[in-house]
Amino acid sequence: MTKMDMIDGFPEYMRESIEKVERTRKGRMKKRHKPMSPKEKEKILDKYHPDYKRERKRAMLFGPNKGDLMPDELVDLLEAHPLVKPGNIDLSHIDYDVDVLIIGGGGAATVAALWANNTGIKTEDILMATKLRHGDANSMMAEGGIQCADRKDDTPMRHYLDTMGGGHFTNDPEVLKTLVTDAQEILKWHEELGVMYDKDENGEFIEISGGGTSKNRLHFARDYTGMEIMRNIRDVMRNREIPVLEFTPAVELITDDLGQLAGAVLYNMETEQYYVARAKSTVLATGGWGRLHIQNYPTTNHYGATADGLVLSYHVGAKLRDLDAVQYHPTGAAYPEQIIGLLITEKFRGMGAQIVNKDGEQFVYPLEARDVEASALIRECYERNNGVVTPTDMRGVWLDSPMIEILHGEGAVKKNFDAMYRMYERFGINMAKDPVLVFPTLHYQNGGVTIDVNAQTSVPSLFAGGEVEGGPHGKNRLMGNSLLDYNVFGRRAGISAAKHVKKAKIGKLTLNHVEKYEKMISDARVKTDRKAPMLLPEYRGKEALSRSLDIF
Repeated sequence: MTKMDMIDGFPEYMRESIEKVERTRKGRMKKRHKPMSPKEKEKILDKYHPDYKRERKRAMLFGPNKGDLMPDELVDLLEAHPLVKPGNIDLSHIDYDVDVLIIGGGGAATVAALWANNTGIKTEDILMATKLRHGDANSMMAEGGIQCADRKDDTPMRHYLDTMGGGHFTNDPEVLKTLVTDAQEILKWHEELGVMYDKDENGEFIEISGGGTSKNRLHFARDYTGMEIMRNIRDVMRNREIPVLEFTPAVELITDDLGQLAGAVLYNMETEQYYVARAKSTVLATGGWGRLHIQNYPTTNHYGATADGLVLSYHVGAKLRDLDAVQYHPTGAAYPEQIIGLLITEKFRGMGAQIVNKDGEQFVYPLEARDVEASALIRECYERNNGVVTPTDMRGVWLDSPMIEILHGEGAVKKNFDAMYRMYERFGINMAKDPVLVFPTLHYQNGGVTIDVNAQTSVPSLFAGGEVEGGPHGKNRLMGNSLLDYNVFGRRAGISAAKHVKKAKIGKLTLNHVEKYEKMISDARVKTDRKAPMLLPEYRGKEALSRSLDIF
């Protein structure tokens, strides 16, 4: 048998490391690894977290965030030429004239549509325009759960303090207060819709801890919480027959001569036609930026997560915030190659699984906040050289998933992590018996478009909800706050948009802001042939591109 021979889904040399993990398991279960002190956390972040690599960021040269540091990959898009040329768009021909236009098709967009409808906007006066299909979003892929302080020994204030600490005290205090105080109302609404959160035999919520939290407040539906929530809210929206344009992203926003937002230019990706959508209120719910692959990291994100909302909102002068901070989830799959970067939920560590190196040694407290945990994994693999190198030269450490079987009984892994169990089973790996190899993966856009407590942006008539907005998380998001975020601020965006409709008056439509943006690019002496928004990532290599036909 050679070194690369496979034994139950793993090369032989990996199996040797797994045997060390098994030998140390009993001892590790008796000894609790201590959390880091604040000083230790600061030190490890400064030295190992990708956010602290100053050479991979640069300052914006113009616009509301002039001088702010952001990842090169994002600045490349913000400094790119807009896709639309005003002279090519006939704004006098209006294809869709609605009260509320919702850009995006994930959780925040769906929640916004429902609550705009609940607040009095007729279904035919709402339009959702989404780049892919309704539901093709990170919201569908979320695994771990949703935070809500609903136990007697917990409070929204405690949730607030945990989240403020996790965000390094950079969160918007009022926006964060709104996030934690609306949580119980959101959970009640989910229950009314039929969301099936895991409960015990007495009908009480089963709640576990997440990284950086001081109490068990994570509610979940096995390891497909996002899909379970999305299943319910999408069904309600479809039953109400709220109009949806699929495969029709916004390629530019439209303003009016009164200085407010007035809709968007939409683009049918199948027919390559553009549409003019006029709206009294517009809700931006385009999600995050994982497919920018910042610093070349793999990502957990869906195919359409290309920062479109940041680009569009910046074109019309919206203020952005906290975009120097990127969330790398500590446990992305590092083996096998076919699933590299896919999320291995933090819930594993919440239920007792430990992170260990190639020798089976625990080197970090499993429930540090995500940025600290990710930094410890990077240090272990690259400075200490204690990671396992895969056949494709990626490095990783072990997530000791079989500990869950020991702690919670036989069958606990499959029961609680059915989706993950099946994903690995396809490659001959049994998570209940063997650990899995993990390494940090690009997961979340911590910041975004600045909003107030009512989801209003700095641009009149433009509202935002979900991952596209910034404020509640500061520089680092805690587990379970993303699903809460899109429900809280998707709801508030929908309500605010509906209320704005009653007093709104639209002036003459214009794309003057595009011309002004082009002038800012020129004045800043930016030389580029890039155009943005990106819409879809490009994965074809040079050889494939050299043989492509531009037939459209």
